[in-house]
Amino acid sequence: MSEAITDRYPRQVAQTDGKCEIRQLQSTDAPALQAFTNSLPEHDLLFLRRDIREPKVILAWVREATAGHLNSLMATHEGKVIGCCAVAVDEHSFSPHVGELRVLLAPGQRAQGLGRVLVQECFLLALSMGLEKLTARMTSDQQAAITVFEDMGFHPEALLRNQVRAADGSYADLIVLSHDVAAVQFKLELYGLAEAFD
Repeated sequence: MSEAITDRYPRQVAQTDGKCEIRQLQSTDAPALQAFTNSLPEHDLLFLRRDIREPKVILAWVREATAGHLNSLMATHEGKVIGCCAVAVDEHSFSPHVGELRVLLAPGQRAQGLGRVLVQECFLLALSMGLEKLTARMTSDQQAAITVFEDMGFHPEALLRNQVRAADGSYADLIVLSHDVAAVQFKLELYGLAEAFD
């Protein structure tokens, strides 16, 4: 993460019920993050590759984030986690130019604008990381989230039928959306704004 982006946090964001703070995930955040993920409905987590309600998964996430391998942000209000986001990149794959954007919100925070703010913050992270493409996965019935992503320039790229299975045995389809970050970077350079993300 570039110094210009690192210096951006922590930052305050206005919410309908007051202000929340967005900051980088820290090594001491595992218990608060665990409480947050345990409070989420299972269906909200199906798009993830791992069950983040598992303590060992939370610890691995925090370890990767604090080591600088998984850029992660948390949104807190009155000391409680109300949302989080991350840009995951597999640098040892054939797609080191692609980041996977992951966003989670507390149920009470939906339709308040925080999800859009977290997506915007991840987009800035992606620019600072020099990524060329962003993808996002979600279950196909999460229409509000899909709309937010599409409003920000993401386009549906794939539908994976019966891709995930919930604990009750029911299946859900996953939709994959993508965004051409390189095109945004080109426009920033065209307008002489690229140095803001170096």
